Amino acid sequence: MAITERRLTLDEFLALPEEEPALELEPDGTVTQKVSPNGKHSALQGGFVSLIDGFARPRRLARAFPELRTVFGGAAYVPDVSVYRWARIPFADEGEVADDFREPPDVAVEIISPGQSVTGQVRRCVWYVEHGIEVALLVDVVDRVVLLFRPNAVPRALEGTDSIDLADVVPGFEATVERLFNALRS
Repeated sequence: MAITERRLTLDEFLALPEEEPALELEPDGTVTQKVSPNGKHSALQGGFVSLIDGFARPRRLARAFPELRTVFGGAAYVPDVSVYRWARIPFADEGEVADDFREPPDVAVEIISPGQSVTGQVRRCVWYVEHGIEVALLVDVVDRVVLLFRPNAVPRALEGTDSIDLADVVPGFEATVERLFNALRS
């Protein structure tokens, strides 16, 4: 749902004050607001960050960032999880992670929340891989399915014991759909 009638430029959008849930700028200049996450959404988001960071951070392979604003391709999106290879993480002068990320992540994860358009999320994942993201994952909480998008490839539906293949981005990382959805359990 657009929150303004007037389309904004990227610079106009970036000058807006931050809001919660986050505002996003679509490539056509439309400003939208993310849906507030529910419990399952948050658990899956945290679970995915834990899976990636538990394996990749100690090895300095990659790092996962929840709700990180990424600005690229004329848009400003806030994927539920963004994964950057270690060498691509921007750092500020003092050696800390920078505030602004102006390059696409290597992996973007979107988790469908109640009230979100599945078609809209599929379109977004297609846009992601068309604009430099190597892997986009769309997590469907209801059907317990992960749709995997890659450039120039047919999307794949993964479920159960299917592997979430991120080996080209995070070498050696192994996780199944089932393992991801275990984040919903106590």
